[in-house]
Amino acid sequence: MPAATPGTPSLLRAMNDRAALDLLLAHGPLSRTRIGHLTGLSKPTASQLLARLEAAGLVVATGTDGGRPGPSAQLYAVNPRAAYAGGVDVTPGRVLAAVADLTGTVVGSHEVAYAEGAGAVDQVCEALGGAVKAAGLHRSDLHRVVIATPGAFDPQTGRLRYASHLPGWHSPTLLDELAAALPMPVEYENDVNLAAVAEQRRGAARGHEDFVLLWNEEGLGAALVLGGRLHRGWTGGAGEVGFLPVPGHPLVRQVTRANSGGYQELAGFQVLPGLAAGLGIDVPAPADAPDGPHGAEVAAAVALLARAAATPEGPYLAFLQSYATGLATGLASLVSVLDPEIVVLSGGVIAAGGEPLRALLEAELAELAPSRPRLVAGQVTERPVLHGALESALAATRDEVFDTSR
Repeated sequence: MPAATPGTPSLLRAMNDRAALDLLLAHGPLSRTRIGHLTGLSKPTASQLLARLEAAGLVVATGTDGGRPGPSAQLYAVNPRAAYAGGVDVTPGRVLAAVADLTGTVVGSHEVAYAEGAGAVDQVCEALGGAVKAAGLHRSDLHRVVIATPGAFDPQTGRLRYASHLPGWHSPTLLDELAAALPMPVEYENDVNLAAVAEQRRGAARGHEDFVLLWNEEGLGAALVLGGRLHRGWTGGAGEVGFLPVPGHPLVRQVTRANSGGYQELAGFQVLPGLAAGLGIDVPAPADAPDGPHGAEVAAAVALLARAAATPEGPYLAFLQSYATGLATGLASLVSVLDPEIVVLSGGVIAAGGEPLRALLEAELAELAPSRPRLVAGQVTERPVLHGALESALAATRDEVFDTSR
């Protein structure tokens, strides 16, 4: 069948089909009258459209809008079982996988703890297989999977860069091995970039074309969204701001070998106990935390910031102010170069400081950078990287499944 050309009935039908499907995703079940009103289509055309999509298995009848005056109208919704997509979030401590149906509802998840000597391929397959099983599906039911990792796979070499702390993920043949083991298309993306995708699709960055997401957990990172699209850089390393040389800390040389840099050393989680102790604040002992080699220290840093945010006065206020200054020192460089509309603050460490830290950081940034973007707290606080992976996989899946022009 030849490809549709601009202006042909086939292409116009496909455009109307996609518009209706997007409306159903955004609004939930709709009647044919409501779809016609929202798309500008006549009632007969809307009826033909719905019949076509129902025959294709893309929409299903879900009941009626009973309770309103007049005859009840049949409601239609996107068929959630028309396709499934998967997301995988990889950290040094575990691999977490989830499966979502076409509407974005998570239908299964599974977590695999890191084990010494375990292969990356085996861990991904185990986590994904567990999520698929929890959803009552088979791996062949997955249309696409997006895998999130720290760092980024260099598009020129295929090797993982900027993540020397991720065990088992640095083989030059890893991507080929994963492709051979997984029966569906697989994409790879930086974890902080996917946190930004989650905020762009369902969180604080909705409606914003130019923004920076500043992430702070085990490492400091950033995602750069310019003109509505992620900016990844030539080697995939755009946003690896932990390596930034900054005033206030000695230069870190051989940064890739150290897997750290000036900004990480100035404002990463590891500086918080020292800042607190210097102000006479009791530092909690690290609690047991299985997620990664620094999980316990990150948990202690989160506890410190949460305590300070709950009582932002005296030494706790000084603690928050000092940390805000450190964060603003590196963020000012990003803002000066990129001039974003907003900065989204994300990650467990920075989120623990709450509104007091956000307000102090915004005030400090106003002193250090020529532009004054609005600083906003991230709204996707539950597994943002995993949700970003699912959103990315679903976007590509919908583009393919919803294309009725073929």
